Amino acid sequence: MSFIEAIILGIVQGLTEFLPISSSAHLRVVGELLEPGQEPGAAFTAIVQLGTETAVLIYFWNDITRIIGKWFKAVAGKIPHSDPDVRMGWMVIIGSIPIGVLGLLFEDQIDHGLRNLYITATMLILFGILLGVADRIAPQRKELKDLTVRDGILFGLAQALALIPGVSRSGGTITAGLLMGYTRQAAARYAFLLAVPAVFASGFYKAAQEVPVLLTADGRAAAAAAGEPSLLAIAVATLVSFAVGYVVIVWFMRLIENRSYMPFVLYRVVAGVLLLVLLITGVIDPLAGG
Repeated sequence: MSFIEAIILGIVQGLTEFLPISSSAHLRVVGELLEPGQEPGAAFTAIVQLGTETAVLIYFWNDITRIIGKWFKAVAGKIPHSDPDVRMGWMVIIGSIPIGVLGLLFEDQIDHGLRNLYITATMLILFGILLGVADRIAPQRKELKDLTVRDGILFGLAQALALIPGVSRSGGTITAGLLMGYTRQAAARYAFLLAVPAVFASGFYKAAQEVPVLLTADGRAAAAAAGEPSLLAIAVATLVSFAVGYVVIVWFMRLIENRSYMPFVLYRVVAGVLLLVLLITGVIDPLAGG
């Protein structure tokens, strides 16, 4: 992978991570278009997401530090667990359990089998339609103060669906939130907070597997021979994704205050159909790199 390709993929990750259009699907497809027969891989995707998730950390810094601080105070018995920030801390923990468990149980399928682009195209279309239905019919009355343990688990299960490229982490959780009656802003805010532990855990887990190998001469040679990204390329893509991602999250949070998700719904359906056409005509290999 060249540095130009790494920059392009970093831009793609930053542009798509927070929008309900699936960053993993875009990385998968753009990677195949940049290098036919190859794709960035699940490890590259997980590590590069650390860049965009750092943007979330900075954007929500005051909220996150306040929630963590109060949660520890509650555990120490200094403040009641009924405090809204303490409850949110527990809701993030509870909502993170499904993706952690399922991610470990189905790691091999996530890294290989589920990266079939026919699956990705189907998920883009299917979950795009679901998002459109939820955005149109949901009452959108509930705020984050109304979040319950049941809702936190359902949010978490929806986030876990994003292990399948094409679903979208934000898209899946936001759709679930809308269907449960939460406002667009509340669903998006919780989706982003919920993603922090999941993405950092996944990214550091994959980094612990990949980085030691790429630090060796044999590992670098093997990666270069296979056309896989080098450690420097991964670092460049991660930094670019952070810079672009921060701009996008600021824009997106302002956008949903007054706009519906319908433009993203249309984009997903069109992108999914176009991807199916490219697959059926043989322009793109559905199993590249797998």
